Amino acid sequence: MPEKHLFEYAVIRVVPRVEREEFLNVGVILYCSGRGFLQTMYTVPEDRLRAFSAELDLAEIQERLQTFERICAGRKEGGLIGQLPIAARFRWLAAARSTVVQTSPVHPGLCANPADTLARLFAQLVL
Repeated sequence: MPEKHLFEYAVIRVVPRVEREEFLNVGVILYCSGRGFLQTMYTVPEDRLRAFSAELDLAEIQERLQTFERICAGRKEGGLIGQLPIAARFRWLAAARSTVVQTSPVHPGLCANPADTLARLFAQLVL
C-alpha cells in the first residue's frame, strides 16, 4: 500500500458581488508538505461566468488566477509572496479576502499522489 501524506486544499471561487455571497468554483489549490507540493488547477468558464454576472472583467479574473499559479510555482516570478516558504505561500493564497477571487476554507485529507488528488478534486468540485 502506498504511503499516505497529509494534504490541504482550498477551492478557488469567483464572487462577482461580495455582498451577495454567491460564487462559482473555478479552481483548486492543493498543498502537501510531505511531498513539497503546491499547485493549482483552474479554468475560466467564460459562458458560465458571463451568465452569472455580465459585469465581470474576465481578463482581470484570468490575471488573478495566473498570479495564484505563479505564487504556487515560487521563485521571483511569483513576486515577494512567491519567494516565501511553500507553507507560507499556501497560507497566503488560502487566506480569507473580500475580492472577486476568493478561496474556500481549507480542508485536509490524506493522499498518495498529490497531483492525482488535485486533478480528482478539480474534476469533482469545479468541472
